[in-house]
Amino acid sequence: MTSQAQKIAILGSGVWGSALRNLFLHNSHDVRVWSRKSTNSLEEVITDVEIIVSAVSIEGLYPTLERLHRFNISPKILFVSATKGLDPVTTKTPSQIWQQSFPNHSIVVLSGPNLSKEIQQGLPATTVVSSSDPEAAQTIQKALSCDLFRVYINADPLGTELGGTLKNVMAIAAGVCDGLELGTNAKAALLTRALPEMIRVGTYLGAMADTFFGLSGLGDLLATCNSPLSRNYQVGYQLAKGVSLEDILTHLEGTAEGINTTKVLMKIAENQQIYMPITHQVHSLIEGKITPVQAVRMLMERNLKAEY
Repeated sequence: MTSQAQKIAILGSGVWGSALRNLFLHNSHDVRVWSRKSTNSLEEVITDVEIIVSAVSIEGLYPTLERLHRFNISPKILFVSATKGLDPVTTKTPSQIWQQSFPNHSIVVLSGPNLSKEIQQGLPATTVVSSSDPEAAQTIQKALSCDLFRVYINADPLGTELGGTLKNVMAIAAGVCDGLELGTNAKAALLTRALPEMIRVGTYLGAMADTFFGLSGLGDLLATCNSPLSRNYQVGYQLAKGVSLEDILTHLEGTAEGINTTKVLMKIAENQQIYMPITHQVHSLIEGKITPVQAVRMLMERNLKAEY
């Protein structure tokens, strides 16, 4: 399913922004890319576009929005948020920040089991787009869908976004599990318990529980927690192998959003008394308070209880 050619601006030229660029080009759209390192100006890139896709990191979101506000952007332009993370100050999601900044625009969230390097290799993948404006979501669905990339729609943009954000914390834990060579039983237990933890905090923040059983929740969790291509998985794996967090981040290609997300989630959990044992241990690990082995032991030694 393809739509007529549209003019699209992608903000962010990292691996994810580049993967999205290739998908849009595959459908014969007119695609321009901008980043802070671009030689062309932001004004030049967004002139006459119909869709603006944000693939910047959560840290780069506010500076990007400040730049955009210098221009007269038509309310007809659709914004697509493909950023994952939580703002450390407000704890808002990227799409909430976009909507606050551009209240008269339609915002579409894009999230799913989308390992950028696999998409770059032309391997098949699926994703979800979601918006409070169903017509906007359908527009993006048609613009992106092709023989390589199947796009679904749901009606829970917040849950779609949080699924892709919260699983990054669990991916760090999964990397630790594999780095310590704890086996398949332990990995299965971790992922099974990770999902209700994601749902617990997600529903508290206003998401629908069912969304986390879909592509942007369980699907993204399985992909990210089982692939060395995941930056967050690599953080956990290398920590388990004794590499310092500083060294890991120095050599990491791109941003491991799970580190910042873990810190924000712990703030939410402590303020609202939300039970998040996996997140708690990941936080203690990246803060250097415990070792990977101690993190596993603490999870295993928690008080016994019913499964549900």
